[in-house]
Amino acid sequence: MRWQMQEAKQRFSEVLRAAEAGEPQIVTKHGAEVAVVIDIAEYRRLRGEQVGLMEYLRVDPLADVDLDAEIDRPREEPRDIDLAG
Repeated sequence: MRWQMQEAKQRFSEVLRAAEAGEPQIVTKHGAEVAVVIDIAEYRRLRGEQVGLMEYLRVDPLADVDLDAEIDRPREEPRDIDLAG
């Protein structure tokens, strides 16, 4: 989403909510892009900083992964294992 600076100032809470939801917010001044508001976890990731598990998951790292995809795996019988040594 793009915001003119004046509008971003007036609706700052909305800008922050969208950034927290993982949607970078671009701020313009006189038509030129001057800033981007992003989620803190994304900022830290871009800087190469360590991110905690909860922050990582909050950014939704699997948003574009198809978790329902069918995987072709060989259907073999389990092998015998000698646990006695």
